Amino acid sequence: MSAKHATTSTPILSTLSERWSPRAFDSDHALPEDALRSAFEAARWSPSASNTQPWRFIVARRGSESFGKIEGALAGFNAQWAGAASALVVNVAVVASETGEPLRWAEYDLGQAVAHLSVQAHSEGLYVHQMGGFDAAQISEAFELGAELRVVSVMTIGKLGVPEQLAEALKERELAPRSRASVEELIIVND
Repeated sequence: MSAKHATTSTPILSTLSERWSPRAFDSDHALPEDALRSAFEAARWSPSASNTQPWRFIVARRGSESFGKIEGALAGFNAQWAGAASALVVNVAVVASETGEPLRWAEYDLGQAVAHLSVQAHSEGLYVHQMGGFDAAQISEAFELGAELRVVSVMTIGKLGVPEQLAEALKERELAPRSRASVEELIIVND
């Protein structure tokens, strides 16, 4: 399967218009360390409130014990396809400072870091898929995360596979055209 380019209402960076979230991953692919490091370097340089940098990641390569722990916490359809990815990454927000003060923007800042990571990974020829279907408490317990660390999402990283490797319902979703709400639908006020 080739890239699924977005039909945009105005030109945007090709890395953004070509980025999409597949479910079919090449189960033989091993992540090149330099490409993975570049993706996390992009996350590192994301903006954050007061430069708190409240993002942490659990990176687990396919075949590792950590990968198995994360894969075991996935729910629904995610459990059916995500195991073929080269890596599973848990995106964690640091929600309190060392003195216990809440970091109100932590999850927002983590989202920015993951977005930067996703775009950089795509520019390196890798694909990322964000998931919300997982047991956060199970992951927190498995990795002994403290109360100041909140598991927010899990993502896959790897090379694109083929839709035929997926169950029929997932294959249909994989082959469906991309769609988004219009810019006009997204903007509440535009004075």
